[in-house]
Amino acid sequence: HILNAQVSIRAPCCKKWFDCPECHAEATDHELRKTNEMIFLCKKCKKAFRKDVNDYEDEDEFCPHCDNHYVVEAKTPVAALGVEGDDARMDSRMLKDERAKPQVSSVFDKDDYDGRLG
Repeated sequence: HILNAQVSIRAPCCKKWFDCPECHAEATDHELRKTNEMIFLCKKCKKAFRKDVNDYEDEDEFCPHCDNHYVVEAKTPVAALGVEGDDARMDSRMLKDERAKPQVSSVFDKDDYDGRLG
């Protein structure tokens, strides 16, 4: 749901870690219980920390252990149509060469047997 989640949040109802409330809703069969104290797990330093929602300030947007800024604008997946494969400018093996190739004559050409054989 959120591609750039910087922390996991521990659900107070089932004590499991989720990236977002939608992940909790898909994985469990109960409602997410609301609480004033949230427990986060930083994905950069892998350390847990608690934050009180009532006393939340601007400096609380950073992990207290590694200063990772975990309050960022969420990036969600977007459906798009495209061609699978690498960038053709970098690797052109997928492209067909449409240019005309010069005809190379061979000793095995059937058209000119009499002229070559004595």
